[in-house]
Amino acid sequence: MYGIFMECWVDLKLYGGNGAILALLIISSIYLIASEKDLKKKILFGILPLVILAGFLLPITKIVYVAAFEDGKDTYYRIMWLIPTYVTIGYAATRALSRVKRDTVRRCLLPVILLIIVVTGSFVYTNQYMQRAENAYHIPQNVIDIVDEIAPAEGEPRVRAAFPSELVHFVRQYNTDILMPFGREMVVTQWDYYNAVYEAMEKPKVIDAKALVEATRQTKCTYIVMPDNRTIKGSLTDEGLTIRANIDGYTIYEDPQVEAFNG
Repeated sequence: MYGIFMECWVDLKLYGGNGAILALLIISSIYLIASEKDLKKKILFGILPLVILAGFLLPITKIVYVAAFEDGKDTYYRIMWLIPTYVTIGYAATRALSRVKRDTVRRCLLPVILLIIVVTGSFVYTNQYMQRAENAYHIPQNVIDIVDEIAPAEGEPRVRAAFPSELVHFVRQYNTDILMPFGREMVVTQWDYYNAVYEAMEKPKVIDAKALVEATRQTKCTYIVMPDNRTIKGSLTDEGLTIRANIDGYTIYEDPQVEAFNG
């Protein structure tokens, strides 16, 4: 049991980051338990967060969760999503300020709150994952250009296309008429699913053209979008595919056999 408790403790620390938000949550909940008169608000914003936090650390909770869900060990942290963290903190701070009668004290509290935000937070626009938006859709422009090239016309059936893993997150955000043989479930490696197209396209350092085309034809892919920097053993054109276009470092291969089948 101790070992499971430590696993829960590590999960909590990883979820809480530097711990500042969790500390503010606990302080806010305790404050609301002591000061809130409305019973429903006291339970929702005061008692419930502390109960979920305590329950999260109980080994029995993790044992039951892992037994109930196939990927429970990797998703246990999601229990923390049940806590209205920022609503609780915001409500507690607003309530505390509203109860201060003297304007001088209130003016002093505001800088303190701002200081807490600055010290415990981070400037999101300096994050390595933040990029300037290229368009109104806030997805890479090359995805838009590639999808526009292969998307079916209005009234035509949807097409299936194999995209490299770095693009699959964005395709269906832009156009749901594009189907893919694999998506986010393959990119998130800890889920450990099997997909023949992913195995042939993403796993090897050198792609086997014949194996890839066999996999894409089995899944009825009309198109293969291939990064120009990938090394291929053999040639996709020798396997019967034609080059539809080259867009921003990606070559779009079209498979006439699949197109004829779909048509």
